[in-house]
Amino acid sequence: MSSQGFSVVTGAFGYTGSHIARLLLERGQRVRTITGNLHRDDPLKGEIEAHPFNFDNPKELRSSLEGATTLYNTYWIRYERGEMTFAKALTNSRVLIEAAAKAGVERLVHISIANPSEDSPLPYYRGKALLERAIRESGLSYAILRPTVIFGGDKDVLINNIAWILRRTPVFGILGDGQYLIQPVYVGDLAAMAVDHGEKRDSVTLDAVSVDLLTMEEMICAIARGIRSYAALIRVPVSVGVFATGSLGKLVRDVIMTADEASGLMSGLLYSKEPPLGPTSLTRWITENGHQLGRKYCSETAIHSRRGE
Repeated sequence: MSSQGFSVVTGAFGYTGSHIARLLLERGQRVRTITGNLHRDDPLKGEIEAHPFNFDNPKELRSSLEGATTLYNTYWIRYERGEMTFAKALTNSRVLIEAAAKAGVERLVHISIANPSEDSPLPYYRGKALLERAIRESGLSYAILRPTVIFGGDKDVLINNIAWILRRTPVFGILGDGQYLIQPVYVGDLAAMAVDHGEKRDSVTLDAVSVDLLTMEEMICAIARGIRSYAALIRVPVSVGVFATGSLGKLVRDVIMTADEASGLMSGLLYSKEPPLGPTSLTRWITENGHQLGRKYCSETAIHSRRGE
């Protein structure tokens, strides 16, 4: 890659994007972000230049990308809200890719999702697959990284919030039989994979998962042990679990889990059949960090804006 220029990270004030941006800074690179949260207070704000997404103004978006050698893209939405649909997120992403190509960006590192499919009944996974196709057809040199669930850091949502619930309730419901598999990846490992592949030229698509392959029940038990929770674990029907998390979500003003997310989890979409690339063990990490897990609720709604990150 060219030694000149700088890197652009979408959503550098979000979760994955912030870890990628910080690692780039640690490696001596200049960093710019394109974000939907220009006015958010963030520790990185004084260290990187911030531009708006400008999806509705491709010329301005292209201008924000001119001079960049590498684009690290984390932009997507977790669920649909009002006018912000998966179809809109896909359209925005295509605008971003076209702007990057026209701006002369040399390399695109894209954070996707494990097991996307254009035939998926789940719009999140279908949209991710269609976006991957757009990247492959863009003419850009690319690395597509496919994580499952991401853990670690001060914006960890899933693992932290499971711990938060376990600390505050005598009973924790596991969806169905709890035997479906999950293979989370440590956010620091994912950031390192992204930055390492930003320095390469070959176009690749890789699953980004860590070494621990667990059943959902095993993962929840590991979290309970790590925080010394004695909550009783019970198995509940999916409809009951989705209703319960929806009710709790209203109390914390967040969306804890959607029906589509429950479906993806239970249908085996959150693990990989490829060799693990992330060295960090989830169970070991929980043991080492259990004392601080779940002390505060981490709101994904607060981390991400309506426009995605």
